Amino acid sequence: MTLMLVLIGINVLAFFAFGWDKACAENDWRRVPEAQLLLLALFGGALGALLGQQHFRHKTKKQPFRLLLWGAALVNILAVVLWWAFVRA
Repeated sequence: MTLMLVLIGINVLAFFAFGWDKACAENDWRRVPEAQLLLLALFGGALGALLGQQHFRHKTKKQPFRLLLWGAALVNILAVVLWWAFVRA
């Protein structure tokens, strides 16, 4: 239960981080570093990051960022599969 709340929280944070970075880009404010956006995705927030990327239409064409974001999503999927395999066994 606690792990689920942490994952929900990091996904919400990742989603809004993309929105905040988009607002910063539009207003010439200090940006959220790409490394921080990718770390949020890597550590469980890939779904929120991908949804935020699409919703805010932010960093949708920038390479290699897109590839790295999808790589983080793949790591998240693999982590869930491994967790499911070992915890449920």
